[in-house]
Amino acid sequence: FELPFSSRTRTGEPCQKTGPLACVEVLKRARAAYHAGRTAPESFRLEQLEALVRMLMEHEYDFVDALDRDVKKPRFETVMSELMVVKNEALHAASNLKKWMEPQRMERSWATAFDDCMVVNEPLGVVLVVGNWTSPVQLCLVPLVGAIAAGNCVIICPSEICSHTAELLHRLLPAYLDNECYHSVLAASHEVPEMVDLKFDHIFFSGTKEDGLKVAQAAARTLARTILLLTGKNPCYVDRECDINTTARRISWARFQNAGQSTVAPDYILCHTDARESLVQALRCALQQFYGSEPRESKSFGRQVNEENFSRVREALWRSGKVAVGGQVNEADKYIAPTVLVDVVESDPIMQQDVFGPVLPILSVQSSDEAVAFINSREKPQCVYVYSSNSKVISKLMAETCSGSFCANDSALQSVMVGLPFGGVGASGLGSYHGHYSFEAFSHKKSCLLRSTRIECVTYLRYPPYEDRNLSLATLASSLSLRSQGWCSIL
Repeated sequence: FELPFSSRTRTGEPCQKTGPLACVEVLKRARAAYHAGRTAPESFRLEQLEALVRMLMEHEYDFVDALDRDVKKPRFETVMSELMVVKNEALHAASNLKKWMEPQRMERSWATAFDDCMVVNEPLGVVLVVGNWTSPVQLCLVPLVGAIAAGNCVIICPSEICSHTAELLHRLLPAYLDNECYHSVLAASHEVPEMVDLKFDHIFFSGTKEDGLKVAQAAARTLARTILLLTGKNPCYVDRECDINTTARRISWARFQNAGQSTVAPDYILCHTDARESLVQALRCALQQFYGSEPRESKSFGRQVNEENFSRVREALWRSGKVAVGGQVNEADKYIAPTVLVDVVESDPIMQQDVFGPVLPILSVQSSDEAVAFINSREKPQCVYVYSSNSKVISKLMAETCSGSFCANDSALQSVMVGLPFGGVGASGLGSYHGHYSFEAFSHKKSCLLRSTRIECVTYLRYPPYEDRNLSLATLASSLSLRSQGWCSIL
């Protein structure tokens, strides 16, 4: 297979934004391909999934290079948190696709003994995937995997904020995937609702709550199904009974990778007062181990994606709590040091907005009850985290808080596991995806009943003219069946 361009993407050729007008044309092509049945065969879907994996393998260097130019993302993080996550999803889908596509046959009752009852997974049609700059590869391609597996045509819209990565995806996808079924458009965030108005069958959107509301309103006008992954503040409770050093390392890893620009990392810590001083010291030691005494010189630490995000995070940092670790900034380099804040209160700016930066605020609480009350007083987050060696504390947080996901004694991993659904709830979004849940999200479960004509001697009771005798017989026959089979199964 020969690529129509060199395997190294040329960095000197900027891609022009295509926007909603181009989306109209590719949507027509995708819908025509879908109606022609192009995506229906299992073999076609497998070919596309295999091509996607091949694209990631053959262009690993290009993705590493693009993300380095966008956010100075270390190669290790790009491979682990972006490329490997997508490859795992694609390989899992390919391995299970035959089983997922099989009709699910329902248990027969005495009234359907001669019939076939089944649920058929049917593709929805054309799906729009709108990515987010915090994980620009993963949040475009993981939904794409699910939509391909389910038999849909797909148009992806990578985030314009990570421009080099968006341009790379825009160039590579046509070289590997079917050009009639799968497309990429480059558009600004304010143009997304206009694209949604074009009538897609499903929209996957990841981004801010404000933009998500606009997408949801546009999708409602065309009755399109949606998955919304919306940003928010993920709480993390640190109990007085925990392995403090492991806790500090795992929180630091999740909070400060990608220079803190993550939607699934712990956003703030609710720390038991008895553990606060030891936690701060353990965090200081963990950051020293991870990034050395000068994190700015570390090849394992990235930069802010643009000046706007840098300025917003810097202002929130300066106006909140007290710096216990870090705090250094360099505007020319868009650098903010890994920072831990203490003496933070709920009214501080850092607690009133999404962080998307390497800043970890610590609030003190007296008990797990106070932590639960604090979490429940705010909007439902995507993730709730708890670190404790007390199983009762973990069970309490899991049972008494509401969130899109929950993780004990680690962070972020639940968001990338193929066996677990991931999504938001309430203000943090709706719907979920990953693995089989992606296949189901991008499928319609069609109820199918294939009836026999061999029991007309019984079903005649339902026909007019209606008589009391027939109603009595039908009621008696239905009462003899199991209650779970429904009173009208005689029909």
